Amino acid sequence: MRPIKRIHKAEYRPIADLVTYSPLPTRSLQQIDPFIFLNHHGFQTYPERNQGLPFGPHPHRGMETVTFILEGDIMHKDSSGHESVIGPGGVQYMTAGRGLIHAEVSSSEFKRKGGDLEILQLWLNLPAAKKMVSPNYIGLQKDEIPAFEMAGGKIKVQQLFGEWNGVNGAFEGTFPLTMSTIYLEKGGMFNKKITSNENVFFYIVRGELKVNGEEIMFRHLVEFDNSGDTIEIEALEDSILILGHAKPFNETMVAQGPFVMNTQQQIYEAYQDYQAGKFGTWEH
Repeated sequence: MRPIKRIHKAEYRPIADLVTYSPLPTRSLQQIDPFIFLNHHGFQTYPERNQGLPFGPHPHRGMETVTFILEGDIMHKDSSGHESVIGPGGVQYMTAGRGLIHAEVSSSEFKRKGGDLEILQLWLNLPAAKKMVSPNYIGLQKDEIPAFEMAGGKIKVQQLFGEWNGVNGAFEGTFPLTMSTIYLEKGGMFNKKITSNENVFFYIVRGELKVNGEEIMFRHLVEFDNSGDTIEIEALEDSILILGHAKPFNETMVAQGPFVMNTQQQIYEAYQDYQAGKFGTWEH
């Protein structure tokens, strides 16, 4: 069994009227290389005629985002020409690479009608050699994502990156990465082997799990030791888990605002390039 090093409670960090919790980074945990940032928005219910999500046009460089839409929707638009509205159960994968401008807002229908909203966004670092790759975006609805069941149907897995149980993920990662969204019914159990040279990203979105014998509530991130190779999970109630693993880059990381690079000089250059219009033009 892979030992649990520490359990981190997500900190409450509201953004305007958007309920937001974040377990990464905090004072106790800077990153789980290459997983560097997580915002958990909601659960909350928006009224009719609302303003929706507050993430208007802003730049990024040197990192990637994986956005999980559990309830509600997100309309993505960026300076590379990508645009889509993704609904419940869908996932968005964006590579900022050398730089782009994007907006993540609610659809006009959601702003008009309101409804439930729960969305998570995870930032992935990019290795130094791939910081300046071309930007890219893919948005997939729930029925476009490969899925499989375990434990007699009590465990449902959306396979996002990498291979598990003979199922290949929906997205081709910029670096080797395995990641799944896992829906567990109470009583569902499974084991997963993860080699000790990979770091584990393990965040409980909803419910309560027993993880290697320890009971852990939702809105907690589990930090594992890099010894042992098996994680044993049992759902104590209906739950949702985001589980990822990848080899660490072990590179210097400098993160400032929307940019994630390897040196302070590169951060300065990112701001210069953005102000010089090198991230593309934004058309409303």
